[in-house]
Amino acid sequence: MGDIVAVPPEYGLGPIKVTAITSTRVEMVAPLTGSGYSVSGCAGGGGVSSDGSGGVGLSCGKGPAATINNTMSLQVVELGGAAASLRIEPAG
Repeated sequence: MGDIVAVPPEYGLGPIKVTAITSTRVEMVAPLTGSGYSVSGCAGGGGVSSDGSGGVGLSCGKGPAATINNTMSLQVVELGGAAASLRIEPAG
């Protein structure tokens, strides 16, 4: 928890910060660097919210990848205890 993951600027997000890890979800926040934002397919009923300062919050469970800004794929690969493994790669 508290780890920060830098992503390429073309994904439209600044560094992603992990804010909480539970037995079923990873909670993350990231500043927006582009002019828009979209997400689809966060496993386990994931959610997205605005933090009011040009950033977003993500809540994702283990499973199929979410597509963010039609350019980035984010998948929670493993969840256990206070640790999680994320896979971040180009969408497509």
